[in-house]
Amino acid sequence: MRFSGPALRERITLYERLMRLDKPIGILLLLWPTLWGLWLSAQGRPDWRVVWIFVLGTVLMRSAGCVINDLADRNFDPHVARTSQRPLAAGQVSVREALLLFAGLVACAFLVVLPLRSGLLLGLCLAALFLAASYPFTKRFLAIPQAYLGVAFGFGIPMAYAAQLGSIPAEAWWLLLANVFWAIAYDTEYAMVDRADDLKIGIRTSAITFGRADVAAVMACYALALALIGAVGYRLALGGVFYAGLAVAAAIAAYHYTLIRERDPPRCFKAFLHNNWLGASVYAGIAADFLFSRGLSG
Repeated sequence: MRFSGPALRERITLYERLMRLDKPIGILLLLWPTLWGLWLSAQGRPDWRVVWIFVLGTVLMRSAGCVINDLADRNFDPHVARTSQRPLAAGQVSVREALLLFAGLVACAFLVVLPLRSGLLLGLCLAALFLAASYPFTKRFLAIPQAYLGVAFGFGIPMAYAAQLGSIPAEAWWLLLANVFWAIAYDTEYAMVDRADDLKIGIRTSAITFGRADVAAVMACYALALALIGAVGYRLALGGVFYAGLAVAAAIAAYHYTLIRERDPPRCFKAFLHNNWLGASVYAGIAADFLFSRGLSG
């Protein structure tokens, strides 16, 4: 199939939509925990080549994850108002095109990490690929598929430690667990938007599983996520600036309660999008604490 001129530009636009490049919130939710891991593993002094490799890898793998998600859900998305106009659901992109795009994105992601020459990291890359490719199918049988999403979205944490230390200490796995709770919180807010449609088509989500306890579950998961991050910071002897960042994140989580308590779909979606600032607050606290402590010691 050949395209030229306006038709080619239209095709590129469809591929961008399929990869959700027009909706960067997913990239940011994947990027923040990766940056936590990069800064903590390097004690605030990450190798900038590694940082850029991970940023590019995050964009590529999130894009690949969106493509495989839409491939898996192409028969369900037409029945959900919010997803009915996605390129695959609307028949604007073929399954063959989507598969080729997914393969190309994955190949680029592996090429990006090859310069780091780490066998451990390459092994983790394969695990990350499996998580990204299998997550969409967990919505058929897992009661809380958001927990699996949290592992997939947080896998940049152990990868960051592997890239910079050549090993994965316990703190990396605790941070990954924190990300699981955070993902359950924000993706439950997301799932609260589509609950009525998901019940009709038989998709399983945490919003459905939690039922009327959904708001309480979201807030409990925020608390557990921040408590685990705080415990890691305490173990690493981080200071007041780090905890100030956590306090800002906790205030953001409290604000989300005001958005989701009535279960109004637009406000729940607003809360989901607002999680970018929660992740950024945690990162800012980590980075600023190392910067401040280095300034004092220097």
